[in-house]
Amino acid sequence: MVDDDQKMQEMLMEILTDKGYSVTCVGTGKLAVAESFKRLYNLAFIDIRLPDMKGTELLSKLRKTEPDMIKVIITGNPTLDNSIEATNKGIDGYIVKPFDPKKLINLIEVKLKDQQKKIQFDEKKVAEYIEQRHEWMANANLKKQ
Repeated sequence: MVDDDQKMQEMLMEILTDKGYSVTCVGTGKLAVAESFKRLYNLAFIDIRLPDMKGTELLSKLRKTEPDMIKVIITGNPTLDNSIEATNKGIDGYIVKPFDPKKLINLIEVKLKDQQKKIQFDEKKVAEYIEQRHEWMANANLKKQ
């Protein structure tokens, strides 16, 4: 969670920890980037307005540190420009404050399931490549003999 509003951090922390999620909260984009180098995060909620940068700028920075991280903008000031910019920078969700906690949890569950499917698909493709490469190498060695 990246938001300089302490009450928003506390509310999201409560909602998410009650559902069993591990949550880290920071108040600036710079701290969010630093945290993303320390450990792997599956999902980030990002306020559109941060003290040190725009949330859309942070989207780009986080994409570089963890491309598969799910990134969701949370804003109390929705604008067409912000939503277009966020979409162009690879947003995975857009939530307007105040929000319904049930819808938030539903969004998280759907996005995490999609992320897991992608990871499984990628792992399957890597395994298939390794297997094909091994067979090719074995066949090439047989032809040499």
